[in-house]
Amino acid sequence: MVVDGVNIAILAELNPLEPVTAVPLFTFEVGSWHVAISNHAVMIAVATAILLVGIPLAARSPKLVPRGLQNLVEFVCVFLRDQMARPILGSCTDRYIGFLWTTFFFILTLNLVALVPTEKIIGLATGRRSHFGGPATANIWITGALAVVSFVMTHVYGIRRYGVAHYLAHLAPPSPRWLLPLIYPLELLSILIRPFTLAIRLFANIIAGHLVLAIVLGMVFIFKNLGIAMISVLASVALSFLELMVAFIQAYIFTFLSALYIGSAISSEH
Repeated sequence: MVVDGVNIAILAELNPLEPVTAVPLFTFEVGSWHVAISNHAVMIAVATAILLVGIPLAARSPKLVPRGLQNLVEFVCVFLRDQMARPILGSCTDRYIGFLWTTFFFILTLNLVALVPTEKIIGLATGRRSHFGGPATANIWITGALAVVSFVMTHVYGIRRYGVAHYLAHLAPPSPRWLLPLIYPLELLSILIRPFTLAIRLFANIIAGHLVLAIVLGMVFIFKNLGIAMISVLASVALSFLELMVAFIQAYIFTFLSALYIGSAISSEH
């Protein structure tokens, strides 16, 4: 059925949420437990495998003048250490930079592999609908887990540096004693809100980009018009480059905020 040039049947089939929806790919039983492995869990495994193979390859046989992959990885690592972490962490940078490097490369790899339309490629090759792929960082549970890791490590570093009693006693900034009953709960609330802001910021930016891209590209299938199709394809290409930039920016912002929180936990004020 076609209404005003819009194919209702095709419109019903298109779902802009499909690319960002977690879909179980494998299910199996472990005792009395029913375990499902989603497409996002698979993408995490893929990103982990890429890093476990790619980073050692980049670090293998270091050269005085690095080239190729080694040059790229070294450039990113030096930039994160000297331009982002060192102004915040100072002399403690080398102690915590490993965690920040890991955070950045892991989130960046998750964002980049999500840009590859693996489900579309497999679907075209097999002639069957596939859900293998999708942006794992568009899953609030995954971004929440990343934020919790950052939250835990921040306070672990602070406690290891100052001890539990001293760290907890000095969570609030220096202030008159009569203000502490007000300042301390507010500071504690601010600290507890941090993982939520980290998770939602990454989740919202990634899911928004993929939704817009899916909607724009879906116009090709909704309207059978050459002009609209050309505009839709060109817009999709432009949005893909924008998504590539967002993938780097969001990985950097998450890492930068993690460095900022670690810096506040280990600062001399504690």
